[in-house]
Amino acid sequence: MPGRGGIYGYRLTFVPQLRISEAAELLGVSDDTFRRWAEHGRIRLVRASNGRAAVDGADLAVLARELAEAPPQTAAGARSARNSLRGIVTKVTRDTVMAQVDMQAGPFRVVSLMSREAADDLALEVGTVAYASIKATNVVIELDEAHPPRRPAAASTSEDPAPVSPDPVSHS
Repeated sequence: MPGRGGIYGYRLTFVPQLRISEAAELLGVSDDTFRRWAEHGRIRLVRASNGRAAVDGADLAVLARELAEAPPQTAAGARSARNSLRGIVTKVTRDTVMAQVDMQAGPFRVVSLMSREAADDLALEVGTVAYASIKATNVVIELDEAHPPRRPAAASTSEDPAPVSPDPVSHS
């Protein structure tokens, strides 16, 4: 069937199943918190082929979006950046012109290079609670080779066109 892609008009997609510890790490919470969420119905657990509890990647993505869209639970002032991480300054290195400020924001290490004047104006020192606003022009998403997709999902009959290959050679 033209325009439907895949084999016989069906496109197979692979949705990974993640261990509870992997899912918790991706959301920045403890395994115990994640299990409590499952017990209270916030996330659905499934049985993996090895019999252990697992989480479908698609379900985890929905929860991650919900958490990201939830209003922040801080009394901080208004911020224009969506990608704002609250953390603690762990290192400040100053020279005559520039400063390097290292922060730990949950599981994330954030490093900022700024003018020394800006670091001094903000009085940034080890132990200061601050926000890192991420404003990137390019974001690259890669797969973790150590955790390839684990199982195929049910066949899809999506009407979306097949992905376009960046290779100009025809694959028909």
